[in-house]
Amino acid sequence: MTLTRIWRRRLIDRQLAFEPRGAYRREMGESGDLGHGEIEARRVFGEAVGRLGPLVLGGLDGLEQAFRHLHPANFSALRSQLAPIRTALDEALTAFADSAAPASLEAFRARLAKSAEQTTAALAGIVDPGPPEEAVMRAIRSMHQFARAQAQIYPLRDVLPPVSAFFAEPAWADRLASLEAREGVEARVGLFRSGEENERGGFDLYVPESYDGTEAWPLVVALHGGSGTGGDFLWTWLREARCRRFIVLAPTSRDSTWSLNAPELDGQVLRQLTEWVQSKWRVDSEHVLLTGLSDGATMTLLTGLADDSPFTHLAPISGVLHPMNRAIGNLDRAQGKPIYLVHGALDWLFPVSLAREAAGVLEDAHAALVYHEIEDLSHTYPREENARIIEWLVSGAESPR
Repeated sequence: MTLTRIWRRRLIDRQLAFEPRGAYRREMGESGDLGHGEIEARRVFGEAVGRLGPLVLGGLDGLEQAFRHLHPANFSALRSQLAPIRTALDEALTAFADSAAPASLEAFRARLAKSAEQTTAALAGIVDPGPPEEAVMRAIRSMHQFARAQAQIYPLRDVLPPVSAFFAEPAWADRLASLEAREGVEARVGLFRSGEENERGGFDLYVPESYDGTEAWPLVVALHGGSGTGGDFLWTWLREARCRRFIVLAPTSRDSTWSLNAPELDGQVLRQLTEWVQSKWRVDSEHVLLTGLSDGATMTLLTGLADDSPFTHLAPISGVLHPMNRAIGNLDRAQGKPIYLVHGALDWLFPVSLAREAAGVLEDAHAALVYHEIEDLSHTYPREENARIIEWLVSGAESPR
């Protein structure tokens, strides 16, 4: 099934389910003291929300699928499949801009509009024509806008049920309320950030809303790739964290990428951040995963195999086994270390031969290795692996494919 057909099917489902609730529903439903003109304005605004909301989620769906299959040979097909999604969203956004929201819903309106704008900008980065040599950088910018669009719309999940469903695994579709904080629970939950957006050297943190502090939860420390940020990479894990009950810490490297040639520089920060999270929330110290993409994967092995590593499990994705691992004694410490190594057969940046070689070296070092080579994966993130990685982290066994 093509990406566009999947989008159309999900759009129909969301249009049927896009019924507001909470403060938004009450505000739109209170019309006893309103004149005909204001009642009509609210009706028009409600229809605009009902049209735009599903299209924003559809755009995010389309982008998530496109980024999973991002590969130079696929660019043309992805542009063709995303183009109708982008056109429909642009039209809905124009209509939304022409509708007036009640004053009490202005913040709601602004957040939904901003998410839509970020989504259409992310789509444009892939759909719009440009020099071939700029295609990769345009895709990277689109990934950033994709993350920002999610950050804008996520707080609306309380009043727009399909938004909550988007940030949940399918099995939770009829249990969305259980993913929210319970009344009377005073635990610190939600999204946290140190410093300003895109500030180097900080971190982003997600403590699922259902966390109540009564039991220890696993911790996933997720490292972005080169030129990335923790604020963007966090969204790669939020859906699964929300449903599977684990905390996500997504640091941002101090430079444009991790200190691969001097791993102790960023490695010390990663250990300190992990200890800080453990001091503020109840973390299961036997299930602390360090994972990362590309340069983040390379850093995962450099830091995760270090002598004073607090990380019990490692899951490097689309990275390399840096030669320094041997020089600093990491391979001597790899014995028995649970490592879930993922690489794409289509990787154009780090050829799969490097991953196969790394797997051989780690096996010779007697690491507890799971090696998964994905036939259709290029140098991008395989979101479908998250659930398998978490099951492996918690149970110690690889799940069936």
